[in-house]
Amino acid sequence: MLTRERIRELFCALNEELAKAGVIGEVGICGGAVMCLVFQARRATRDVDAIFEPTREIRAAAKAVADRLGVPEDWLNDAAKAFFHADPPREDVLNLPNLRVWAPTAAYMLAMKCISARFDSSDLDDTRFLIEYLQLKSPADVFRIIEAYYPRSQIPPKTQFLVEEILPEPGEA
Repeated sequence: MLTRERIRELFCALNEELAKAGVIGEVGICGGAVMCLVFQARRATRDVDAIFEPTREIRAAAKAVADRLGVPEDWLNDAAKAFFHADPPREDVLNLPNLRVWAPTAAYMLAMKCISARFDSSDLDDTRFLIEYLQLKSPADVFRIIEAYYPRSQIPPKTQFLVEEILPEPGEA
């Protein structure tokens, strides 16, 4: 598991590897890494889901970091890139000489978590946290945020179930 401190250490090492290669990179984190680093809502995460540029160079640097620091090769991966629908509103997380790390805003993170709607993962707790953090009171409030970033046609039915489980309509609890 990667704690907040360990993720920072890995990004500092990634910065060093990019500097050796003369590359400046950008990493947009999502998922558990945001919940750890930005919101401190979790103690740790399995890996760092992200989108990054330049892709090939950052993959090579991340592999070198994994080899050097003894973490899994996929500690930094882009498996969640399908959930980035549009260019998200961003908040800087870490600015190093050769690496900029950013995260989507809380509202965008909530939309991503709701779209993935994985009941069997920590997404449920993360979604609850973000709803509370954003002080949302009803499913309609949540869906206004989701629809600000994703077309209605891309919102799976399981999202409705997830949101209603967390925030039942008045009189349904």
